[in-house]
Amino acid sequence: MIVRKKFSFEGSHIVRNCSSKRCKYSIHGHSYILEIFLTANRLDSGMMIYDFGLLKSFVKEFVDSFDHAIVFWDKDYESYSEFVKENSDRWISLPISPSAEMLSLTFLKAIDFILSRTIKTNGEGDVKVSSVRIHETATGYAESFQEDLYNENFPSIDLSKIIFSEEIRNDWKDPDLWENLVHHNIMIRNPEVEIQVLQD
Repeated sequence: MIVRKKFSFEGSHIVRNCSSKRCKYSIHGHSYILEIFLTANRLDSGMMIYDFGLLKSFVKEFVDSFDHAIVFWDKDYESYSEFVKENSDRWISLPISPSAEMLSLTFLKAIDFILSRTIKTNGEGDVKVSSVRIHETATGYAESFQEDLYNENFPSIDLSKIIFSEEIRNDWKDPDLWENLVHHNIMIRNPEVEIQVLQD
């Protein structure tokens, strides 16, 4: 069984080394739609794979970090990355080129990691992100699957090398949460879940 949660955000990038001249030499933006597909080995106490309300915690903050942000490859020209940092409050440095394909893989790995570090309190099973689909336009999207994370033909994504600008981190309830997750292996506690047992 699979459930889907959809998010949207506005973002911009340059995709170096691609075929399209406009795409590889000009900053351009997209109205992204992000679809997250979840699966689990059992249902929770509410007979759900995962309560969508729980995704309003750090998963939502993580996705919202990309809204109105310029995303760039940490191996891009230093003059470009420094220009972005000096002229935009909201930027994200990634260890991969920010193509739709690699963004979908990044979201897949990061959100799956966030869920794995979240304390479950309502009988949830082993909740995993089975795939992530990211739409750049109304006619095109890229979708990544769990098995793609282990495909030797795709770049490996080191989550510890994703850097968020100070402005983005200050929007989070805990500005240090990402660093604590990837460097100190902490766990996230979701808001209290009220459980009511129905009587016959």
